[in-house]
Amino acid sequence: MKYWVIILTLITISCSKTSPKTSENFTTKFEKSNGTETATYSETINFYKKLAKTYPQINIQEIGKTDSGYPLYLVFFNTDKNFDLKQLKNSSKNIIFINNGIHPGESDGIDATMLLLRDIVQNKEQTKKLNSIILAIIPIYNVGGALNRNSHSRANQNGPKEYGFRGNARNFDLNRDFIKADTKNARSFANIFTSLNPDVFVDNHVSNGADYQYSITHLFTQHNKLGNKLGDFIEQKMRPAIENSLLKKNILITPYVNVWGKTPESGFSQFFDSPRYSTGYTTLFNTLGLMVETHMLKPYKVRVEQTYSLMNSVIEFTIQNGKRIKELRKNALKNILKNKTYPIQYQLDKNNFTTLQFKGYEGSYVPSKVTTGKRLFYDETKPYTKPIDYYNQFKPTKYINIPKAYILKNGWWRVLNRLKENHIKYISIKKDTSINAVNQHIKDFKTSSKVFEGHYMHYNTEVTQTKQQVKFSKGDIYIPVNQSGARYLFETLEASATDSFFNWNYFDTILQRKEGYSPYVFEDIAAQFLKENPSIKEALKNKIESDVDFAKNPKAQLDFVYKNSPYYEAAYLKLPIYKVY
Repeated sequence: MKYWVIILTLITISCSKTSPKTSENFTTKFEKSNGTETATYSETINFYKKLAKTYPQINIQEIGKTDSGYPLYLVFFNTDKNFDLKQLKNSSKNIIFINNGIHPGESDGIDATMLLLRDIVQNKEQTKKLNSIILAIIPIYNVGGALNRNSHSRANQNGPKEYGFRGNARNFDLNRDFIKADTKNARSFANIFTSLNPDVFVDNHVSNGADYQYSITHLFTQHNKLGNKLGDFIEQKMRPAIENSLLKKNILITPYVNVWGKTPESGFSQFFDSPRYSTGYTTLFNTLGLMVETHMLKPYKVRVEQTYSLMNSVIEFTIQNGKRIKELRKNALKNILKNKTYPIQYQLDKNNFTTLQFKGYEGSYVPSKVTTGKRLFYDETKPYTKPIDYYNQFKPTKYINIPKAYILKNGWWRVLNRLKENHIKYISIKKDTSINAVNQHIKDFKTSSKVFEGHYMHYNTEVTQTKQQVKFSKGDIYIPVNQSGARYLFETLEASATDSFFNWNYFDTILQRKEGYSPYVFEDIAAQFLKENPSIKEALKNKIESDVDFAKNPKAQLDFVYKNSPYYEAAYLKLPIYKVY
């Protein structure tokens, strides 16, 4: 018995419209358990292998490595039966890329996508309707987490009976790893994504937080950050269209309820997906990104069904708007570069909001049965519809001037590996040469006192820049900005950007001096240096006269001379990234 909403209309599939009969049984574990169980990793992969063996429009291939030691698989649907990654990138068809199991305990997308692809290929009419679409699907992204199966780690979640674990094989949260790429999973993903160059990206999740009437919410990539006409399109066209499509199927949906420790009535903001997150990363390549967030307290069967329906709505929207999406993406780079500046930091605009007619449950604080305090309690017998403030506008707070190119000093192989994995084009300088460039020093930064995903992250980073003739060596890396990965370069190589390589500790060795001086030796050198450099001597005198604390500190005075002398370590706080204008 089938329950499923097929792509465009609710229909009963007649025998005359189905593909030829097959002896293979494609009933999923989810269906056999009446919506209470999810497929294991091996069951999922075997399902797609059987599907590919039976239907020529389906292909499954090993596409990369993961930390678990197991391969990362990619499944394709294409009526043209072309599954060559290098060729698909330039296809005239719209590519929709679906990612499942980044948090394997949030397994809704794993089961929903199995059903979706099966139902498409088993109905000739629906297969034909997708003639302009290529589907690329990662069945389970976090393989290590999927293999670490249990029934208790999702304490707040209503089913399925067993599921995977959030951390991967090395206990990384993969939805914090897209820029820093500590895992093999993230590096494989980058290669897949930039090879495909998808038009639309869907990442299936399950939410945590408040309780409310909705079984499903959406988290589109933040539209101000996506920017220009693409940002307007996702906010004003795509989001409303998909919401309306689901409402026609009697499915209530709302923006992701970004609430922690309070009730939704107080209002909430759109989630800001910086490039560490999947949709924040995909934004860097001008892809329309969407996270599906079902509600953890709703029955598993309902969550999977509604994830299925939302993906159908995304497919339908892409079919209807495919040419416009292609056009917007084609012009995105040109529109970004013509602005001359690029925003690298944002903050929530607290003076600008829209009103949602939010369907929630009355919440109150009642005495706890476990502790001596009170706990938040949502009363499902008291549903409400109330206007609430939804803050979905972010404004830039810092810009950079867009350079013509970046130059990375040779030897920083971790950075170079990230560039390669993301298909960034660069040139190795052929011989020693001098270029008029901007060198950069770290002026100030803060560092988190708590570890986050294996890092003590930097933030509030400030940089000083000096333009001068710089000698570059053979092998240094010249990276032109005018390429599809321009935004990736801005967000990683600009130290002040939220998820820059500097903030993720890629350059921490520049934060430590490697040389120094003994005061009793440097005293004689300093005296001679001041004699030969009267301007520095005058600056020292002025600082002693104007700064009481400095005047009482001979050590600081000698250090002042050292820092203004040629003996001062040039590599200290100096970024190995230069900019050419």
